[in-house]
Amino acid sequence: MNNLDYGIIGNCRSAALVSRTGSIDWCCLPQFDSPSVFGKLLDEQIGGSFSIKVDSSYSITQQYKDNTAILVTRFSNGLDAFEIRDFMPRYYKENATYHAPPELIRYIKYLSGKPSMKVIYDPKLEYAIGETRTYIKNDFVVSLTEKEVYDTLFLYTDLSKETIVNGTEIAIAEDHFFLVGYHEKLFVPTLKSAFLEYERTKVYWLNWMERTPSYRRYNKQIARSAMTLKLLSYDKTGAILAAATTSLPETIGEVRNWDYRFCWIRDASMVIKVMSTLGHKNIARRYLKFIINLMPDKDEKLQIMYGINGEKKLTEEFLEHLSGYKNSSPVRIGNAAYKQRQNDIYGILMDMIHQLILNFSNDIENGEELWNITKGIVWVVNKHWQEPDKGIWEFRSEDQHFTFSKVLCWTAIDKAIKVAKLLGKTSKLTRWQLLEEAIRTDIMNNAWSRKVQAFTQAYGSDDLDASVLLMESYGFIDAKHPKYVSTVKAIERELSNDGLLYRYKNQDDFGLPSSSFTICTFWFINSLYKIGEEEKAVQQFEKLLSYSNHLGLFSEDLDFKTKRLLGNFPQAYSHLALIETAANLSKVTKEEKVKDTLA
Repeated sequence: MNNLDYGIIGNCRSAALVSRTGSIDWCCLPQFDSPSVFGKLLDEQIGGSFSIKVDSSYSITQQYKDNTAILVTRFSNGLDAFEIRDFMPRYYKENATYHAPPELIRYIKYLSGKPSMKVIYDPKLEYAIGETRTYIKNDFVVSLTEKEVYDTLFLYTDLSKETIVNGTEIAIAEDHFFLVGYHEKLFVPTLKSAFLEYERTKVYWLNWMERTPSYRRYNKQIARSAMTLKLLSYDKTGAILAAATTSLPETIGEVRNWDYRFCWIRDASMVIKVMSTLGHKNIARRYLKFIINLMPDKDEKLQIMYGINGEKKLTEEFLEHLSGYKNSSPVRIGNAAYKQRQNDIYGILMDMIHQLILNFSNDIENGEELWNITKGIVWVVNKHWQEPDKGIWEFRSEDQHFTFSKVLCWTAIDKAIKVAKLLGKTSKLTRWQLLEEAIRTDIMNNAWSRKVQAFTQAYGSDDLDASVLLMESYGFIDAKHPKYVSTVKAIERELSNDGLLYRYKNQDDFGLPSSSFTICTFWFINSLYKIGEEEKAVQQFEKLLSYSNHLGLFSEDLDFKTKRLLGNFPQAYSHLALIETAANLSKVTKEEKVKDTLA
C-alpha cells in the first residue's frame, strides 16, 4: 500500500482506520488519544492489526454506505461474495445522551455463493510496548498486557473463537459479527444485537446528514468532509482533533512527525466556523463550552492547543520501539508545541464567536460568557499584538513578526467590534476602532515587500507564505485590491508546483520543506476564485480532488511528484478548507449564468 488508503470510522469518542483491504491498522481505546490497541500503521511488524484474508481470486472494493460513517468492504470472486461493514456505534438515547461506547463492530454480511476467509486477530495493547497475550474464555476472547501497565481488550463473536485466534479458514454461509470493546460486556452481544447497533448507527448518520444543506456542485465531497470533521470531534468535552493519528510523516523518511490527536484552538475554531455555516449547532455548542472552561484569567495566556480533556501539559515523548510509518521515525506522543506563543489564535477564536452569534443569534447560549471572552481577547491583543511569535506554522526557532499573526490580531479587534454591535454593547467601540486602525496601518506599512510586490511571511522579509492568502478571507483586504491580486500572482509564481502549493520555501528548523501542505492549495484555489479567475479555480479544484484517496479523504500533505498522501490523517484542516472552497465554487459560475439567461 503506497498511499494512505484508509477509511475512518468513529463515534465522537474514538476512531479507527480501516485499510482498503479491510484491515484495522490503527485504533486507540477507550478514546482518541489513548494508547493504540491496533498500531500496524506505525510499525508493520509489531504494531498489531485486525485483518481479513481472502485468496487471490477475490477482488476487494470499498466505499462508505451513502450518507453515513459506516465503511463497507466487499470481497467477491464473482460467485462467492460477502461484505464487512465496519462502524463504531453511535446513536441518540431517550435520556438526551448519546450511546457511543469504546468499541467497534465488524458486521459480516453474507451475499452469495460459498465465500471463505481467514481472520488475523492480532491486538497489541499500549502502543505494542511489552507483550500482549490473548486467551479464549467462555464468552469472549481477552487480550491483556501487564508488564509495563495493565490493560485489556475484549473480542466477542458468534464465530468459533478458536478458529479466530488460530487464524484458520472460515466458510461464510450466513451473517456474523465481531465486537471489539475496551470493557467486558454485562450482556453477551449476539448477531441480533450487533445488527440493531448497525441499524441505529445508520439512522443516526442519515439524520445527521439530513440537517446538512445540499449544494449545487460538489455535494458528495462536502458531505464526506462534514462527516469526517464530525468524526474528529470529541463529545465528552467538545474538543476538535487536528487528526486521528500521530507521527505520520510530512515526507517519508524525514523527522517531521507530530502527534495531532489534540485540540488546536486555531484548527478547531476554523472547523466550528465551517460546521456552524452548515447548521450543526450541537458541535458548535460543545466546543464553545470547551473554550469557556479553558479561558484563563486575564493575562494568563490562552495556550495554542490542549489535550482533548482540557489537559494543559502535553509533554512530548518518543516511542523508540516502533519503526514508524514506512520506517519514518521518530514516533512521538505528546506535542511540545503547546508551549509556543501564536498570536493568531485570538483572531481565529473571535472570528468563530462572531460567526456563531450571526448564525445562531436567536438560539445562542452563554451570551454573557461570550461577551466576557470578547473583552478579554481585546485586552490580550491590545497588550501583545506588537510582540513577535512562532506563527501559524509553529517555527521552533526564534520569534518573528509574522504577517498572518498580525492580520489575525487585526481580525480579533474587527470581529470584537462587530460582536459588540450585535450585542448592543457600544461603550468601548471608539477605543477598539482606534486599535483596529493602528494594527491595520502597521501591517500595510511593514508587511508589503516592494521587491517581490507582495505581502510576505514576516515584517522585513521577502519570503512568501501561503497563509497571507487569508488576508482577504478575514476581511482585511478586498479581493480586487491591486496589492492582494499581486500577492496571489507572486505566490502562484513562487510557491505553486504543478498546481500544489508549498506553505513557504524558506528553510525552517528541519531544513527545506519538500511536500505540499494540502490546506494551502485549497486557500490558493479560493483566492483564484475571489480575484476573478473562476474557471482556473474550478479546474485546479477538480484536479486537487482527484488526489484524495479512494474514499475522498485527505491527509495533511501531498507529495509534489507522486501525489501520494502524507502527514497525519484524516486532517481536519484539509477537509474544512475543502468545504469552504467547494461552497464558494458551487455558486453560479459565469458559464451557468449564460445558460440560465438563455434558458
